[in-house]
Amino acid sequence: MKNSELRNLSKDELVQKEKGLKEELYKLNMQRYSGRVEKPHMFSLLKRDIARIQTILNEKGMKSNG
Repeated sequence: MKNSELRNLSKDELVQKEKGLKEELYKLNMQRYSGRVEKPHMFSLLKRDIARIQTILNEKGMKSNG
């Protein structure tokens, strides 16, 4: 997902998106521990998207506070 797409979303949408990505990451981890990961490249992509969302949420939080 691109930064420009994420920046156009509201805080609530970003929080929901983050929850969904974390659930996906959890499911991938469960596959990892059971020994059958079909798409191992998804770990880094999901973590990167979660970090992007958290960064944007922090920026939006600072703008509203200060």
